[in-house]
Amino acid sequence: MRTVVKVVFSRSILGIFALVVGNFLAAADAKKMDLKVGDPTPVFTAVDDQGQPWKSAEHIGKKYLVVYFYPGDFTPGCITQAQRFRDGMNRLTEKGVEVVGVSGDSIKVHQLFKKAQQLNFTLLSDEDGSLAKLFGVPVGKGGEVKAKDADGQPVMVKRNVTAARWTFVIGKDGKIAFKNTNVTPAQDSKQVTDFIEKLEKK
Repeated sequence: MRTVVKVVFSRSILGIFALVVGNFLAAADAKKMDLKVGDPTPVFTAVDDQGQPWKSAEHIGKKYLVVYFYPGDFTPGCITQAQRFRDGMNRLTEKGVEVVGVSGDSIKVHQLFKKAQQLNFTLLSDEDGSLAKLFGVPVGKGGEVKAKDADGQPVMVKRNVTAARWTFVIGKDGKIAFKNTNVTPAQDSKQVTDFIEKLEKK
């Protein structure tokens, strides 16, 4: 009887210990994912809209880098946000800024979206949401959108995950300089431009 009691007790202790350790590790991961202004930017590799590897190490530190996460191609708010960055790209380029948009859409869908909206910046594919999670961006379930391509032909767009609309500006020192978790699509490009202009005056 004593032996049984000891075994049950030991298992209980191990279970509690495992739970505590698990919670500790989960809290540590959550903390690590919570990027703040001044934190080093995570190093990552993604696939761009041309199907080529896009390595952050080849871009960070050379220019200001804007990484904006958005829910999905061909959705109203995302179209507006992309158009504003497109229209303001000359001004941003003059200030040494590179822009990349990130969503859960596939490379093929990115190509259709980029052509339809005549975008002049890179889109990165994050089909499993891993890049969004690396930046601490909330990720939800996917969705479907009925849209039209550049030729006006109807297309059905599907994505596996949907990221929240968050924008980051990475400074030339490789650290997070700006973080916006409450993005207004029509104002995002302007807010980023205004921030960088103020940064340059310091």
